[in-house]
Amino acid sequence: MNSADSSPGTSLPLRMLHDRLLVKLDQEGSERRSASGIVIPATAALGKRLAWADVVAAGPNVRQVSVGDRVLFDPEDRSEVEVSGQDYLLLRERDVHAVARPDDAGHDVGLYL
Repeated sequence: MNSADSSPGTSLPLRMLHDRLLVKLDQEGSERRSASGIVIPATAALGKRLAWADVVAAGPNVRQVSVGDRVLFDPEDRSEVEVSGQDYLLLRERDVHAVARPDDAGHDVGLYL
């Protein structure tokens, strides 16, 4: 089910158009930990790395992604926007590489690239 408006828990003063997605960057994905527990900052250059974000609004022409989905995208192909004091990213549906399938047990998807 696609929604042109924000999710019920979020009151955004905008309506997305065409194939645009408004996503909130996964803050847990910004810093990583190695197997030994060393924190690797998001600014560390490890080559091209994809990022996870949660979809908070979707335009009417979005077909494969719904509000509430967790999506994988290239952080270099994004536009940042501030709405009501919150930072979001603006993507096109074609810039999304994958949509995470939630775990049946209610746990986080645990995907790490």
